[in-house]
Amino acid sequence: MYTGSHPLLFALLAVARRWPVARIGGAVLVHDTEVYRRALTGVPLDRTAVGTTGGAARELSGGGALFDQEGGGHRDGRRAVADALGSAGVERLRPVWQDVLDRRLLPLRAGRSVDLVEVARELAGATVCALVGTAADPVGVAVAAGEVAATAVRDHLPGFGRPGTRGAAARAAERLEELLASPSGAGERSLRAMLAVAAVNTTVAALPRAAAWCADAGLWPQAADASLRPALVAELLRVTAPSPVLPRVAAADAVLGGCPVRAGERLLLVARHAARAHDLPPNPYRPAPPATAQLVFGAGPHACPGARLARAQLDDALAALAPYRPGVVRARVDRRAALPGWRSLTVRATTGLRTTTGL
Repeated sequence: MYTGSHPLLFALLAVARRWPVARIGGAVLVHDTEVYRRALTGVPLDRTAVGTTGGAARELSGGGALFDQEGGGHRDGRRAVADALGSAGVERLRPVWQDVLDRRLLPLRAGRSVDLVEVARELAGATVCALVGTAADPVGVAVAAGEVAATAVRDHLPGFGRPGTRGAAARAAERLEELLASPSGAGERSLRAMLAVAAVNTTVAALPRAAAWCADAGLWPQAADASLRPALVAELLRVTAPSPVLPRVAAADAVLGGCPVRAGERLLLVARHAARAHDLPPNPYRPAPPATAQLVFGAGPHACPGARLARAQLDDALAALAPYRPGVVRARVDRRAALPGWRSLTVRATTGLRTTTGL
């Protein structure tokens, strides 16, 4: 599925992963678990550099959108988001996505099929709208957030730039900001838009893939077991690695895994390999250490504040799907999306159908 959605990038990463750290052209690729953690916690990173998530956020939003902030502004922004997505915040939002799951999965009970990508898109959009307090159409917000990421991603990763992409990404960001219009001013609109981009794209990438993995690997009994499901959720998020590569730029000279890195050099931190998604299948009975599984959400000051929300949403989605034991009847890779995922993933309730969807 990775090579189907982003063939050149993931073919390159697959070749390079035999080395813990590899220099290719002007980029340093980091695959090793401990070196990856060191890169996020021990190396100063330039949050506004071209070719990084923060740099793209600054270009699209004019700055001040958490991903590109520095120092106190970044800490304050993270604290505000973390508070909104803490235990109380997640419980406040939970009825929103549970309503989507109850309504959108109901056709499974009647033997009809359901596209889990469409379910994930509405679930993510409804959650974002509730989080930022807007009455915008959830599906419209999710589609716009996906378009922002899809048009911007090729500016984040080396070697994939195309003429006009940057302008298209800026126009897509403007449309999303209009949908999420806030009376609080442009900075608030930008923050809302960037949160929507992050939340929607990771959810739409991860949730259908996790369900497909359960169908392929026969994990629905574990998904139905409330005592095992939290471990299964952590394992599925680890192996699906919704944001499999983190593009960053070093702000100071450093050494990573014996490889010298100069200030200004680009780092490609391969979360998927650091979390061992490529060689350690999900096992809720013997899960990977929490410190390893957590790496798909970053580490230290660069950890994703939405990790709790992602786990809660996937836990509820698996609990809702498990009684139907859905099997995948049709799957199409999304070749435009920013993150590897399905364009459509159609499932139907079954008592034993097993499929192969190229996870």
